[in-house]
Amino acid sequence: MFMCEYSHSLDAKGRLIMPAKFRDVLGDVFVVCKGLDHCLYVYSNEDWDAFEKQLAGLPLTNKEARQFVRFFLSGASQVEVDKMGRILLPTSLRAFAGLEKDVVLAGVGHRIEIWDKDKWESESLDGDMDEITGMMDSLGITLTQ
Repeated sequence: MFMCEYSHSLDAKGRLIMPAKFRDVLGDVFVVCKGLDHCLYVYSNEDWDAFEKQLAGLPLTNKEARQFVRFFLSGASQVEVDKMGRILLPTSLRAFAGLEKDVVLAGVGHRIEIWDKDKWESESLDGDMDEITGMMDSLGITLTQ
């Protein structure tokens, strides 16, 4: 499970240091893809395989299902950690998420999200948490104590 938040910068070649705590779980090779909210998602190979199987099970005859599969698979890239603990983010994924220099890596359970730092600060935690918490009740999520 991924938790915590780290701030890093992309170098001129688009390389990003992957925090050691994340690398310990991910290993040396893992998948980065487009994410919702214009961030990037990072999955371990095991979690990516499980997600890919779910996508493969969607009906080809459903237009929304095809668009959903296309969104995640077309830009997905397997990346490898170099000797300095960095990954090279493909240009297309950097452009999709608007990543230029300063980024935030956020552990959110079974995946990591990579955000442009300014976007993270303005959008990721934006919203009325009381309203959001109320909506979670309808999904069966309740906070205890």
